[in-house]
Amino acid sequence: MITLYGFGPGFDLPEISPYVTKTEVQLRLAGLAYVKQQAMPDSSPKGQLPYIADGDARVADSTFIRLHLEQAHGVDLDAGLDDRQRAEAWALERMIENHFNWASGYARWMLPENFAKGPARFFDGAPEDMREALCRDVQGRVGENMRNAGLARHTPEEIVMLGVRSLSALSVMLGDKPYLFGDRPCGVDATAFAALAGLLTPFFDSPLRQQALQFPNLLRYVDRMMAQVYPEHDWQPLAAA
Repeated sequence: MITLYGFGPGFDLPEISPYVTKTEVQLRLAGLAYVKQQAMPDSSPKGQLPYIADGDARVADSTFIRLHLEQAHGVDLDAGLDDRQRAEAWALERMIENHFNWASGYARWMLPENFAKGPARFFDGAPEDMREALCRDVQGRVGENMRNAGLARHTPEEIVMLGVRSLSALSVMLGDKPYLFGDRPCGVDATAFAALAGLLTPFFDSPLRQQALQFPNLLRYVDRMMAQVYPEHDWQPLAAA
């Protein structure tokens, strides 16, 4: 039995991390049995979540988890895609994870009102006199990572503009199809859904979320994917909002 280690539900999402969500959705799309356990990043072989335990193997990072699942369990999450589509799927995944997720994460971690109601609550169990320092430390480290990645060197307005460019690209690629490459979801649909749901959850608001609400096909896409892969989750449809 595969064990998936993640953060767990929160922020009106079935899983707070888009990377854990990506892996969980891929497990569900592949029809692989798994159990899920909450964990902290320092328990992972790479110091980040998700990671999985599969027999004697412990595999960290969502991209390498997918490779392991496909090789060890004989699944192909991109079955039916030709070589060009597989290349496009990889390019989309890199755009989402190496660009868009930073812009979405900025809205969650760097906007004071969102940080206070979201990530800051991770420390509710810490001694009261330590919480403020812990919050400053973690927000500072996340901000430094964003600066090293390049995103946080821009103004908030520029960050939103860059995020909208990615939203527009995803909207064009999706078009009027149910999923990014046709009538059935593939591996990158897990990545796109996880990123978009993380931004669009009504728990947080931000200028980038307000822009995302202007892409009706992306709203329907998130609703469709949520109903398919997390039917047990109470999700208020975005397209009806």
